[in-house]
Amino acid sequence: MSDCPSPILTTQPEKGPLRAVVALFIWAPEEEGHYYPGRVSRWWLKQSLAHLDSSLRSLGTSLVTKRSTDSVSSLLQVIKSTGATQLFFNHLYDPISLVRDHRAKEVLTAEGVAVRSFNADLLYEPWEVLDEEGRPFTTFTGFWEKCLSMPYDPEAPLLPPKRIIPGDVSRCPADTLVFEDESEKGSNALLARAWSPGWSNADKALTTFLNGPLIEYSKNRRKADSATTSFLSPHLHFGEISVRKVFHLVRIKQVLWANEGNVAGEESVNLFLKSIGLREYSRYMSFNHPYSHERPLLGHLKYFPWVVDEGYFKAWRQGRTGYPLVDAGMRELWATGWLHDRIRVVVSSFFVKVLQLPWRWGMKYFWDTLLDADLESDALGWQYISGTLPDGREFDRIDNPQFEGYKFDPNGEYVRRWLPELARLPTEWIHHPWNAPESVLQAAGIELGSNYPLPIVEIVAAKARLQEALSQMWQHEAASRAAIENGMEEGLGDSSESTPIAFPSDTHMEMDNEPIRNNPTNNIIRHYEDQMVPSMTSSFLRVEDEETSIDLKLS
Repeated sequence: MSDCPSPILTTQPEKGPLRAVVALFIWAPEEEGHYYPGRVSRWWLKQSLAHLDSSLRSLGTSLVTKRSTDSVSSLLQVIKSTGATQLFFNHLYDPISLVRDHRAKEVLTAEGVAVRSFNADLLYEPWEVLDEEGRPFTTFTGFWEKCLSMPYDPEAPLLPPKRIIPGDVSRCPADTLVFEDESEKGSNALLARAWSPGWSNADKALTTFLNGPLIEYSKNRRKADSATTSFLSPHLHFGEISVRKVFHLVRIKQVLWANEGNVAGEESVNLFLKSIGLREYSRYMSFNHPYSHERPLLGHLKYFPWVVDEGYFKAWRQGRTGYPLVDAGMRELWATGWLHDRIRVVVSSFFVKVLQLPWRWGMKYFWDTLLDADLESDALGWQYISGTLPDGREFDRIDNPQFEGYKFDPNGEYVRRWLPELARLPTEWIHHPWNAPESVLQAAGIELGSNYPLPIVEIVAAKARLQEALSQMWQHEAASRAAIENGMEEGLGDSSESTPIAFPSDTHMEMDNEPIRNNPTNNIIRHYEDQMVPSMTSSFLRVEDEETSIDLKLS
């Protein structure tokens, strides 16, 4: 409401009466398939819609809500009952939304309804940002340099209307939408203490960031236990503030600090703008590679022998891997629905490189548990960590969580906050308690293997196991290539049509027995076929009436 492009403003006639508007929200989560919104994401949506309805009422109308399993059919029903002749909406770029929006345009146009969609989510449309040969970029650096050198600036944000003429909704009663069940309300109540959804609160968050943490964004951004990030990503995801407004206001700061010779401020702005660029790039990649949330963009990684181990997966989710920084991050995620972008990189890298679990499992779990769960950003982040992007991390690189701990949490404050069982451990040992002398552990009240687990797998063993898996991957790819050359059209192990490995259904967070440690390699179950997005029913589903690291979010 505060700045997103308002199509009705540009389509109102210069003379004559203003057109009436029906503001409509259709809740059809079943259309999302595997990506049914998680608990915390649904909580945010509930609050955001209430805030939007209140704002619309102050302008003279209200929000009509509909519960549906087919959004296009519901759209058609509302159009017929209200007598609407035009439909306006802001388009998205993920494959699910693209298919849905295309179908809506086809069906409604055939019914004589004028349909127009607009860009309110990006600085530039994906088809505007191309290389010298007119092709999409395949690396973030090339893409972002092009965005910053475009011959025209992104459109400026628009002012909201002063009044909206309400449409006739007397024959279009609103449905009551259910976003949470009784078992979720207690946990959701805690979210309200830390977060305030809605466009006016998004404006406040942006103002606070611009006038405070932004200037030290570069200096403090590596600290896991700091409040120097913008916290704008959920507001951006739910459309409560536009990226254009954020971009323009940050650029104003950039000009002011440049004129003042404030080098630290300029560095912080450039780094934050890069975060905006990564969000743009996630949509760009999703638009140009619609299956990037399902398939690796580098073909040889379809042959990687992922470890299918629900014990590992459960230990990671519960924050019981035995690596304090990883465990602290996973417990914060479960408790708050939020993670600092550096910690997102740490826990996802551990998931893929150390445990070698299928990256789509991790991506889906982030989708289920993050407040700012965003399909495009999640896919980009997990593809980057998994080495499946042309400019992603080297797949054979493993970052030791112990060293990452002292880099991002040097005083152990973050670990102590989320792992109270380690609170009394001296900083010297806080990120590797397994090396602490027994007397130190006893003084801190720690019994490894009892009230805090031993490492689920040793880093040295994980590195060796990763090298072995990579060797197997290259052998399998070579065999497939040879088979194709010998006339077997599909080769060996081409998994594009293979049966997906089911996503584990047990995703509860009960803290029970310590997970198995140091599984011998010959006991590990590996799958060589490409891990397509799994068919699953998790406990969250509710069907109801380093400096160049990819930031997984604008955190």
